[in-house]
Formats: sequence, C-alpha cells, structure tokens
Amino acid sequence: MLAYILRRLLLMIPTLFGIMVLNFLIVQAAPGGPIEQIVAKLQGNAVEATARVSGSSSGDSLAPQALHENNASGGTASRYRGAQGVDPELIKELEHQFGFDQPLHVRFFKMIGDYLTFDFGKSYFRDERVVELVISKMPVSISLGLWTTFIVYLVSIPLGIRKAVKDGSPFDMWSSAAIIAGYAIPSFLFAVLLIVVFAGGRYFEWFPLRGLTSDTWVDMAWPERIVDYLWHIALPITAMVIGGFASLTMLTKNSFLDEINKQYVLTARAKGLSENRVLYGHVFRNAMLLVIAGFPSAFIGVLFTGALLIEVIFSLDGMGLLGFEAAINRDYPVMFGTLYFFTLLGLVMNLIGDLIYVTVDPRIDFESREV
Repeated sequence: MLAYILRRLLLMIPTLFGIMVLNFLIVQAAPGGPIEQIVAKLQGNAVEATARVSGSSSGDSLAPQALHENNASGGTASRYRGAQGVDPELIKELEHQFGFDQPLHVRFFKMIGDYLTFDFGKSYFRDERVVELVISKMPVSISLGLWTTFIVYLVSIPLGIRKAVKDGSPFDMWSSAAIIAGYAIPSFLFAVLLIVVFAGGRYFEWFPLRGLTSDTWVDMAWPERIVDYLWHIALPITAMVIGGFASLTMLTKNSFLDEINKQYVLTARAKGLSENRVLYGHVFRNAMLLVIAGFPSAFIGVLFTGALLIEVIFSLDGMGLLGFEAAINRDYPVMFGTLYFFTLLGLVMNLIGDLIYVTVDPRIDFESREV
C-alpha cells in the first residue's frame, strides 16, 4: 500500500503540471485581460464583478500605481482592445507591473517555480496576497461542502436501503418521483424560492438573507453563536442538498439490490438468519463500498460546482465567489491560485477515496495494480 500511495503522489506532479499548462494557455488566449480591464476602468466602461458582502474590495483598487498617471493622447494605436487614445507609456508601465513584458513561457515557468514554494503572488486588484485571500474564504466553502455532503449521505443511504428492501412498492415509486423532481430543480432556482418564501422576499422573514453569522456574533456566548450560525446556514444548505439526493439514493438502492440477489444472501437466509442480520451483517459492507468510498469525490463536487451560485445568491464570501470575481475581473494570480488549490485538493481527495476503499473492504489490494 505504501508503494501505491507513493506512486499516486508522484503521478500528481505531471497531472497538476498538465492542468496548469492547459488552463494557462486558455486564459492567456481569452480576450479582455487585466490591462483591458484597467483601460475600461479609466474610460468608464468597466463591468466588474463585486461581492455583495461586507469587506469586499474587488475592483476598488485597480492598479493604483498606474491610475493617477493616465495622460490620454489621441490616435495612439495599441494591441489591447479599447486602448486607443491611452498614453503608450502607461500601457508599457502596466505591462511591466503585471509581468506581461516577459515572453509567455517565461511567465509560466516563473509562476510554477513560485507555486512550488507556495508563493501565489498578490492579487492584481486587491491589496492582499492570494494565499491570504484563499485562507480567508476557505472556511465558508468548506463549511458549505461538509454540511451538504454530510446531510445528503445521512438522508440518502437510509432512503436507498429502504427503497431496495421495498423495491417495486408504492413507497419506492413515490419516493423515486419525489427525489427525481428535486433533482430536476436547479439549486440556484430553489435558493431563490427559499429567499422569496422564508427570507423576507414576499411571505415570511424567518431567516437572514446574507452571511453565515450576524454582525454581533463575536459578542455572543458560545451557545448563541452555534444557534446563530445554524440559523444563517439553514437556507443555503437546504438549497444545495435538495438536488443531491437523487444520484446517491439511486446508487445506494442499486448497490443493495445487486447484492441482495447474490447467492451468499440466499444461503444466509436459508440458514435461518433474520432479515436485519442478512441486510446489515452481510449485505451492507459489500453494497456500501462504492457509496462510502465516493464521499471525497462528492465533497469535491460540491466545492467545485454546487457552491458558486449559492454563495452569490446568499452573499457568502467563499472560494466560489472569489473565483468568479477573479475570472470576471481577469485577476490572474487569484484565478490560477484558486485553480491550483482546487486541483491539488481534488487529486488528494481521490487518493483518500482509494484508501477508504481499502478500509471498507480489506480484500482490495492496490499493490498489484498499475496506477
């Protein structure tokens, strides 16, 4: 097992490098880089992504060293879209400030060299280092991901087992219809519905509209802090989990059905064992192998795809909102820093998933496998 873990860790290096190369080339080829963003800001045409949360400063300090040096001179050609009429010296200074006066490959390998020492640079448009930004936003996204994954597993596994035992019954039919209907509703649409109904949109004002804690949270006692946190997180988590039941519930059901129909289950029943003993003593370990081992991947999936729109709708200042703002504002250090973090986390969680396979079923031997 140690040799397998070592091989997987070594394989992460070319995988991570390839992902960074591909995304670096795509981002560099995309129109509207940071210089175009600053030019648009100077000319009053900028469209910025700014967070609707307290303390956000995205777009408020676009290259402050250069903004005060804007001396427009009409008719100057520029390779940057919308930069006609802007002083060429200002453009050169911006290129030097952002490192764009260096060739593409030099910038890439410098970035990779810095990343090896966990130096992710400084945000173009915020007066903060990327590491500090990521660390400050990480608790929000991890909190959403953990709660969502935990609740989905807590509900889906017992529901899937029950559906397998009652396969073809009215309970199986109506529960399937309910979870498929929930799966068909996008989480962001359900989030809007929750706000309209429960957060003062039209009917009730039972839950707060934004943030994970109240402004007076630091002055509260610990029991009050816990209640306040759960009060704030109720609607976002509900919106995220509503569509997560279908796939896991059906996976659990099908895994149990597949195991229930095998010969060893029939033999156990023939020996006179009770149904619960057969189900939870023999079937459970084999049927739950894929379900439990998929927990790391499910958690990463929530972080990657599920949290972005929820963070925007509920004004939660997390990693999803940070990455969205960075992409819109072309804040390359933040874009690549968050990409590097998510990619590395995804690779590590995949390895953890394999280790969970072995923990759930020791018969699995990765030593004999080629990575």
